[in-house]
Amino acid sequence: MPKKVDHEARRQEIAEALWRIASTRGLDGVSLRDVAAEADISLGRLQHYFRTKDEMLLFALRHINALADRRIRERIGALTSEPGQEPPPRAVLRECLRGMLPLDERSRVGTLVGAAYFARAIHDKRLREEAREGIPKLAEFFTGLLRSAQERGELAAGRAVDPHTEAMLLISLVDGLTAYTLLGVQTGEEALARLDAHLDRVFGDG
Repeated sequence: MPKKVDHEARRQEIAEALWRIASTRGLDGVSLRDVAAEADISLGRLQHYFRTKDEMLLFALRHINALADRRIRERIGALTSEPGQEPPPRAVLRECLRGMLPLDERSRVGTLVGAAYFARAIHDKRLREEAREGIPKLAEFFTGLLRSAQERGELAAGRAVDPHTEAMLLISLVDGLTAYTLLGVQTGEEALARLDAHLDRVFGDG
């Protein structure tokens, strides 16, 4: 019998080849042929899975995001030892924001792939709609956490916070911290310390 091919696993292998290229020389000018060589498959075989570079980037970005989401969920799940107990909103928010920063090699590569995709999306309406899709959902989730903290009296005394505005500010802050970390303006540890300093202003010192 012919060997059954796990097409999803093969797509993930191609995505990981793309990540390896991103980690060593970026993605500017990288072609499908380059990725095929890195994945040790023929160009024709690669094009069986991805017809264009944009399709490949989109899959790689979604796969990276899924892995990051899984890691964040696992860290949030580890915040409490009691089954069914909800961790504090600040702790959940911090883990989510921390997971968006390029603090290790894998998250750094994932961020580079995302940046390459977003740069192309600016000039492509279809790609731009895909890139924008997750932001409102993330902002809605953060807004819910901040509103819950507000109702529990956990925000800094005397600080008027609009949950949705603060949610968007936090997303924008992490985007800026990410860019400066990738550029080497600051280390990952410094980026995390600056994130914590902002959360201290929103929630108080603890």
